[in-house]
Amino acid sequence: MNICVFCSAYSLDERYTEPAADFARLLGERGHTLVWGGSHAGLMGLLADGVKEAGGRLVGVSVEFLAHKTYEGADEIVMTRDLAERKAQLLMRADAVVVLVGGLGTLDEVTEVLELKKHALHDKPVVVLDTDGFYEGLQTQLRRMDQEGFLPRRLAELITFTDDPAEVFTHLEARARKATDHG
Repeated sequence: MNICVFCSAYSLDERYTEPAADFARLLGERGHTLVWGGSHAGLMGLLADGVKEAGGRLVGVSVEFLAHKTYEGADEIVMTRDLAERKAQLLMRADAVVVLVGGLGTLDEVTEVLELKKHALHDKPVVVLDTDGFYEGLQTQLRRMDQEGFLPRRLAELITFTDDPAEVFTHLEARARKATDHG
C-alpha cells in the first residue's frame, strides 16, 4: 500500500518523535511505501530514515523552493512547481493518508484531503495518529461540524483518530481487505 504521510519538517520533542519512529518502523516492516513531502528535515527525515531502515520504499514529492531539503536516499523523488501541485501529487500517488503531528502545512494538507473526500473526489482512508492529544482541538471542531450539519457525510466516514501507531495499520489494512473483498 502507498501511504501518504503529512507531518512536520521541524525537529520535535521525543514525545512526538518516538511514536513517529514506531509508525515508520511498522510501515517499512509491513512492506508499505511511504509517500511524503520528500524532505530530510525534522520529523519528515526521521520518518523516511525509519521506513528505509525497516525495508520500506520511499517516494518523495517535493517542491522547487524546497529542493535543498530533498531526502537523498529516496527510491523516487518527484519535483513540483508549487504546494498545490505537490498536494495533488501526494494524494494521487497514495492509497491512504496518515497525519502525524505538524504545523500549518500539515493542517492545510489534511483539510484539503478531507474537503476532497467530502465531495467524493476520492475515498481513500484518512487516519490521524493523535500523539499526546495534539489533535484534540481538530477533533472537537470536526465533531461540532458533524453534529451541527456542516458535513454532508458522517465524520466517521471521513477520518479516523487513534493514538496508537499499530492501530493505524490495523485500520488501513482492514479497509484494504474490505475493498479487495468487494472489488
